[in-house]
Amino acid sequence: MDEELLRRLTPEVLGVLCRRGADFASAEDAVQEALLDAWRTWPSEPPRDPKGWLVTTAWRRHLDAVRADTSRRRREDVVGAEAIRLTRALAALDDHPETGGLLALMLLHHARRASRWTPEGALVPLAEQDRSLWDTALVAEGVAVLQAALARDRLGEFQAQAAIAALHADARTAQETDWVQVVEWYDELVRLTDSPVVRLNRAVAVGQADGPGAGLRALAELDPALPRYDAVAAHLHERNGDPLRAATLYSEAALRSNNPAERDHLMRQAARLNSAT
Repeated sequence: MDEELLRRLTPEVLGVLCRRGADFASAEDAVQEALLDAWRTWPSEPPRDPKGWLVTTAWRRHLDAVRADTSRRRREDVVGAEAIRLTRALAALDDHPETGGLLALMLLHHARRASRWTPEGALVPLAEQDRSLWDTALVAEGVAVLQAALARDRLGEFQAQAAIAALHADARTAQETDWVQVVEWYDELVRLTDSPVVRLNRAVAVGQADGPGAGLRALAELDPALPRYDAVAAHLHERNGDPLRAATLYSEAALRSNNPAERDHLMRQAARLNSAT
């Protein structure tokens, strides 16, 4: 096995996959799989066209991963629809406002399912989603269920989460989101749960409502070991005009992420900022 040949070909094969449309992180995973295949299957002499062999194998690995991810998302859609059906049935029997809050939250999140992923399987953040793909019937139902639950004047965690989701759904664009109200609902969630994760999400909302500096100050009060802390910090530092710090934090967040789609997204953000500086 010619290790030097493999080292030389690796960036070339990676470049081919990226030019074909694979995002960098997915392409890197596929190339690593192809290199392992090469170690297992190549004899003492490499094939006649080593680069072609690696490109073909890596591309097949990439397509297999995309197909597997597509199948997984379809299963998640089916499970989500069934969960909504069961919660509707429960809400018909139980008039507790938190049951309505849970149903509203599920409806509002499920309404966005078609916009969460690109055809290639890449994660699309809420701010970048095509809102024309949102299911307006589910949004309307979710808002109506939420309003009925809130009218009972027994606020709970699910109702507060659904209220935040409803504010996002009500905005025609991400820029039109009423972030002041979003912060107010996060304040209610903090009061109800005192959850560090809620406080982390609140820091994002504060950054949108009052500016990235305010968001960073809110973030500074939290434990840096929290999941997604680095990703939130990266977002706020980028908006605060520090792309180098943001790129470093995006890379660190990607290394700590256990979610392949999230990791790929974070690596793309880091690469975007690094290429621009």
